[in-house]
Amino acid sequence: MDDTPKEAKNGDSAKLSTHAYLKDLRRLHGELVKMQEWVVHSGAKICVLFEGRDGAGKGGTIKAITERVSPRIFRVIALPAPTAREKSQMYMQRYVPHLPAAGEVVIFDRSWYNRAGVERVMGFCTECEVQEFLFATPLVERAIIDSGVILIKYWLEVSPAEQTRRLEARIYDERKVWKLSPMDLESYRRWYDYSKARDEMFAKTDTEFSPWYVARSDDKKRARLTIIRHLLSKVPYESVPREHVKLPQRRSAGDFLEPDYPYRFVPVAAHGTEERTQKSPVRKKAKSAH
Repeated sequence: MDDTPKEAKNGDSAKLSTHAYLKDLRRLHGELVKMQEWVVHSGAKICVLFEGRDGAGKGGTIKAITERVSPRIFRVIALPAPTAREKSQMYMQRYVPHLPAAGEVVIFDRSWYNRAGVERVMGFCTECEVQEFLFATPLVERAIIDSGVILIKYWLEVSPAEQTRRLEARIYDERKVWKLSPMDLESYRRWYDYSKARDEMFAKTDTEFSPWYVARSDDKKRARLTIIRHLLSKVPYESVPREHVKLPQRRSAGDFLEPDYPYRFVPVAAHGTEERTQKSPVRKKAKSAH
């Protein structure tokens, strides 16, 4: 059976429709739940890394993966900037405690590859430290894999034009403005520095036992589906037998009576109320200026 959406058959230039995306995503969510059950049943350990430029779509892809699974089994790790103590440690030390135990899937939203990317480009480490990292990382990943972890590394590749569109959208969208930091603006300026850093990172850490998988992410929906399918193909999961679930009968109320208590219910807002009463003061001022 060919699972390729109709839009994909017509060429990559056609954007994937929301209807086709949601239909395929629903099916893939079912497969992720099957994978989750197998991970718990078998005691498998899975570690997935997501890397890419700002605006490449890492966060949205991770949300699509974890939307219908248990956060106790699928753990997302997005570490903040290292503390002074962590800076004094061996570089990989802060990441190792987050690696999966049996029955866990750990997803890194940026990982130890920060050293080969943002830290290098922004001057947060020395070139000597970068080269030490690039030399040591395949050895560390070999040890991680030898310990029984299934390690999968993704790089989301966004075009310059699409990154510009997404970052500009963050400026005017109150839901996304928190995503735009001075660091993002500086990294945007250094596009080609990041390209050089990416290429050397691939050259020295793309190994037979721990390869990099690159996904084009200008079409967010198609990229998410592509990555989920690929992830499922890299995990040797099987369907685990499920017991048929039947809800039991509730016990009778007995002598219990609903209390006459003045509950503080949350008031139901009329549709559009908040939009009318909580407009941005900046936009009000700009509107009146016209």
